[in-house]
Amino acid sequence: MNLTSRQIALAALDLAEKHGSDALTMKRLATKLGRQPSSLYNHIDGREDLIERMRALIVEDIDTSSFAQLPWHEALIVWARSYLAAFAARPNCIRLLATTPITDPSTLRMYDTVVTALIDAGWADGDAVAVMRTVEAHVLGSALDAVAPSTLLAADTVPAELETLRRALAPEYASTSSAAAAFTLGIAALIAGLQTVRSAEATPPQ
Repeated sequence: MNLTSRQIALAALDLAEKHGSDALTMKRLATKLGRQPSSLYNHIDGREDLIERMRALIVEDIDTSSFAQLPWHEALIVWARSYLAAFAARPNCIRLLATTPITDPSTLRMYDTVVTALIDAGWADGDAVAVMRTVEAHVLGSALDAVAPSTLLAADTVPAELETLRRALAPEYASTSSAAAAFTLGIAALIAGLQTVRSAEATPPQ
């Protein structure tokens, strides 16, 4: 069977997700694909190229269409939810993708769509990038939180003397203190704050 660069990138995503990003070596990837490491270089240029192809696969699942249809603040929420879903499915890849230079054209086009919409809405060039990165940081943190074990922070592991925390972590509050609820609260507060900043900048001094 002929091997394609997409198949290699999909296998790399699977390898990194199951065994961690440190396990992503050309040798292990070739073994997973039943090939010799040298054969992979017929389809990819090396590790950096491989990572960017992995990034492109994840970005395929991130929806930016709302920026052409909704006000900037509503579009950011739609984008953030789509972004969260894409990365929550691949949490072990977050560290790898968040610490390597971005050259993938589809990822850069996604950022261009977001930044262009923000600038069109009145944000200054540099501020638009900061807005995008602020939302992105919340999304990536939430993606890790979404896949954290349920025992990460639980009432039964809190010492009895920390009564307030134990009470707040009671099972009856699970629906409002879950990772999903925290993301929803956080993105709403974040966008509301950004709207306040944008309104203040747009209002001429008295």
